[in-house]
Amino acid sequence: MNAASEPRDPSTRAAFPFTALVGQAPLQQALLLAAIDPGLGGVLVSGPRGTAKSTAARALAELLPEGQLITLPLGASEDRLIGTLDIESALRDGAVRFSPGLLAKAHRGVLYVDEVNLLPDALVDALLDAAASGVNTVERDGISHSHEASFVLIGTMNPEEGELRPQLIDRFGLMVELENCFDPAVRQQIVKARLSFDLDPPAFRAAYAPQQAAQVQRIRAARAALPGLGFDDAVHAHVSALCIAAAVDGLRADLVMLRAARALAALEQAAKVTTGHVDQVSEAVLYHRRHIGNAPSQQQRSPERGEEGAASSNEADAANAAATNQESEWGYLPPEPTGITAVKGVIPLTAKKR
Repeated sequence: MNAASEPRDPSTRAAFPFTALVGQAPLQQALLLAAIDPGLGGVLVSGPRGTAKSTAARALAELLPEGQLITLPLGASEDRLIGTLDIESALRDGAVRFSPGLLAKAHRGVLYVDEVNLLPDALVDALLDAAASGVNTVERDGISHSHEASFVLIGTMNPEEGELRPQLIDRFGLMVELENCFDPAVRQQIVKARLSFDLDPPAFRAAYAPQQAAQVQRIRAARAALPGLGFDDAVHAHVSALCIAAAVDGLRADLVMLRAARALAALEQAAKVTTGHVDQVSEAVLYHRRHIGNAPSQQQRSPERGEEGAASSNEADAANAAATNQESEWGYLPPEPTGITAVKGVIPLTAKKR
């Protein structure tokens, strides 16, 4: 039995096949990249209700070696997430007794966090640390214990219910924004697939079994090929240019983009990573990191320009600033020259005293 077959636990409800998802190509690509390289830091999926966020997460788990999905409840404590240490046992017997948490149970599987934007920041920090490093460390009163925690982190959120802090959202490797579908043909295709699955899950899954098995093999082959793929200077330069143009903070975007491009090249069984791979993953890397309007000016990017070019740039910047000021002040009107009318009884300043 492989990950594409029926669930191991008969009590577990059958998952909708990953390959049967309709109209979710960007999300499917991001999830596959995270499955190939969990060190990317997970995938943040944002979108309104009913856009198949949880369905996609459960479908991906079935393709992974362990085929398991661990869900983090909103009310979970930090101990339940990272695990606990028995301090009394350690002091008495000199042996560390560790009770595993959800991070340990999610090893080699998927850790799914619905409404991640509503979790306490401390839990999100712990999640992202483990997702990026592949290791969970528990420390209590000078005693520590570490274990492997390599999992695919999938966090979902509805923007209407609040946003994540910028410091946390940046630590998710990839982000995909889902939108409501207003294409009648696509909506009909989605609904037909869902109704067919709900009517007879085993028959529907059987129809997609070959595609599911092929996807499992693609992930395994990509993971095996991943360490052998490197980056040449052209790929590095392209990544740097995209990140600079997006005015991202720090270098995390560069690192994630390179790793995501390598994962995509491995998925496609390409001989090397190309700038084309970079272009295909760049939006998911930059979507939540892009700072519109903060990109460095042309003068900053090209400090060796002549004085004439710098003067032109300064004039343009001044004009843009003036235009911005005018637009930002509601009701503002530029000054206009007016005539001066002499008023009787007022002595001009230029008149001489007699």
